[in-house]
Amino acid sequence: MTSSSDRHQADAVEAQPGMMAWRVHEFGPPDVMRFEKVLRPNPGPGEVLVKVAAAGVGPWDGWIRAGNSALPQPLPLTLGSDLSGKIVAVGPEVSNLKLGDEVYGVTNPRFIGAYAEYALASAAMVARKPSTLTHVEAASVPVIAVTAWQALFNESKLQAGQTVLIHGAAGNVGAYAVQLAHGAGLRTIATAAAEDIVFVRDRGAHSIIDYKTQRFEDEVRNVDAVIDLVGGETQQRSFQVLRPGGKLISAVSSPDQDVAESHRVEARFFLVKVTDEHLARIGRLIDEGKLKTRVGAVLPLADAREAHLMLEHLAPQPKGKIVLTI
Repeated sequence: MTSSSDRHQADAVEAQPGMMAWRVHEFGPPDVMRFEKVLRPNPGPGEVLVKVAAAGVGPWDGWIRAGNSALPQPLPLTLGSDLSGKIVAVGPEVSNLKLGDEVYGVTNPRFIGAYAEYALASAAMVARKPSTLTHVEAASVPVIAVTAWQALFNESKLQAGQTVLIHGAAGNVGAYAVQLAHGAGLRTIATAAAEDIVFVRDRGAHSIIDYKTQRFEDEVRNVDAVIDLVGGETQQRSFQVLRPGGKLISAVSSPDQDVAESHRVEARFFLVKVTDEHLARIGRLIDEGKLKTRVGAVLPLADAREAHLMLEHLAPQPKGKIVLTI
């Protein structure tokens, strides 16, 4: 027999507004994704509720879906981290944001929750949206731009006049790394395919090596830092081009510490830590015309599974960031 209090609680749950979201109840390939109705969340301390206008899609979303996240990911979960939209509710202990603010950024340290009509976001991981960008453009920025910033300045601690080699310079993170390095007065050497040389040069690279026809270690010596966005053999060969005391910083995989020691260099892998401070700084550079975005495929939220097929190279993927519109 159901008590009156139980009926009241059930009625309250039914009355709570619903929303559509892409959920994962088991880890696996894109076909485990389910587009389903769930309850709209309420912000807790330090959180805001964002009416999502656009959500970015990145490789880390695929890793989480497949069960390969570097962080614990209890199921079920809603996929997605990058977002842009408008704040519709503010939780306790939030003083820097208010109702109606248009914001961009990341949902939370677990990088989940953005593939939905509404998403909770940590107030410390979002900032006001750059005024010159649409929501689609803004949703393409957060993780990849902050990754590039932190690789160059927080991890490598590079300063004007130093030399950096950026692998994967035509990729989403690489394109921001080249622009940020150029803006900071670094001498920037980039590796890219021949068809991307014009694009990378336009982003500010001083010299570009076609990795398909040239071996970068034959062209480069004594750089202050290598930003590794490729991994594998490219990472291993990169030790040869660093000066003693130089740094190999990878956003892909952990470098071999024995090899690093033999070359007398520092080498490490890092996970991006998105903050409102980084986002505000990047937003200012965008509004000043000093950083360009690059959106690739734009799909409606209902087609998020197709976006993940692109991530897995099971469907054609245009260059640039994949973005979902809501």
